[in-house]
Amino acid sequence: MESITLNYELVLEAQDRLRKRVRHTELISSNHFSRQLGYPLLLKCENLQTTGAFKLRGAMNFMTARDRSGLAQGVTAASAGNHAQGVAYAADLLGVPAKIFMPESTPPQKVQATRDLGAEVVLTGANFDESFAAAQADSNQHGTVFIHPFDDPLVMAGQGTIGLEILKDLPDVANLLVPIGGGGLLAGIATAIKEHNPQVRIIGVESAAAPCMFRAVHDNAIAEVPLGTTIADGIAVKKAGQITTPIIQNLVDDLVLVEEEEIALAIVALLEKSKLLVEGAGAVPLAALLNGRAKGIRGKTVCLLSGGNIDVRTLALVVERGLLAAGRYLKLRIEMQDTPGALAHLATDLAEAKANIHDITHDRRTKGLVMGTTAVQLLLETRGQEHAHEVLGLLAKRGYSVTTEQ
Repeated sequence: MESITLNYELVLEAQDRLRKRVRHTELISSNHFSRQLGYPLLLKCENLQTTGAFKLRGAMNFMTARDRSGLAQGVTAASAGNHAQGVAYAADLLGVPAKIFMPESTPPQKVQATRDLGAEVVLTGANFDESFAAAQADSNQHGTVFIHPFDDPLVMAGQGTIGLEILKDLPDVANLLVPIGGGGLLAGIATAIKEHNPQVRIIGVESAAAPCMFRAVHDNAIAEVPLGTTIADGIAVKKAGQITTPIIQNLVDDLVLVEEEEIALAIVALLEKSKLLVEGAGAVPLAALLNGRAKGIRGKTVCLLSGGNIDVRTLALVVERGLLAAGRYLKLRIEMQDTPGALAHLATDLAEAKANIHDITHDRRTKGLVMGTTAVQLLLETRGQEHAHEVLGLLAKRGYSVTTEQ
């Protein structure tokens, strides 16, 4: 296939191909977050896309743009989840064999979801990069078409159709915040929106644990960055794209980083206030706004919720972490006299503070405890940070030796 370049016309062509094949996702106004932030905030819900994430757009556009005979040997891809399901869905719809390489640590739910869509799944590699290398080698060996998850003009153009939908539904959008991994989503959307309205401010948001695009743009050099542990696994990429990076340098107004606790809090906030289930990567734009990472925001603002594919086990851990960060859970260790009734007195004091005991452990055998004392570890439910401070203040007033834990 001849070499192509990402431009506005390529995004328009993608829109025509995808019109009846992908969902035009909702743009929902959030009254709660609008009041909290002081400007109109809307949520672009790609978490409600057919496969639960935006990746379907790029995969579908890539495949439908090619001659069907060129796909006869099948397609190959590497993914930790969303790109896998996008490729598998598109391949199944078009009757094309698909082989997806996924890291061995991929949650079983994501593996099964990909298999349910008819793709062959190969679990290999400790991380995405190792799976990517294995997928490329297999594609070269068997003559299949390799679908890059982000660094391909057709893939980027497919993702860029999100920008066209936003412009149609909200012509006077002033700001747009978009998650970044390798940069395909951001490059495609920026290409679509800036051509139509250069005044729209576009901000890319990345996890501080995986800042490959942030570093590439600020250092003016594309290089591998070490990955920390992040709940935004969908954007945990070691190296920014060769094609995506210069586009982002030219068209994107700002790049910001968010921390893990901020992402967890955003996931919990979206669940509670908007009734929307969003994965870590999809929550980073809201995390940036709620924590003041993006400066000078005024006017109608859109957060792109890029996906909602989060497994139940991870969700439970994230919710607990988010509640801890918000002060809704309070973990304490209290050393106290080991006398009859002491624990009952503590429970009475906590009831007075209106803190609910979620979990309690009573341990007399901890090394370093003075004879005749005991350590009590507590997980308390509170109403938030202010209430948590009230609880700690009352316990200190009653003479307890308290240590807070994370």
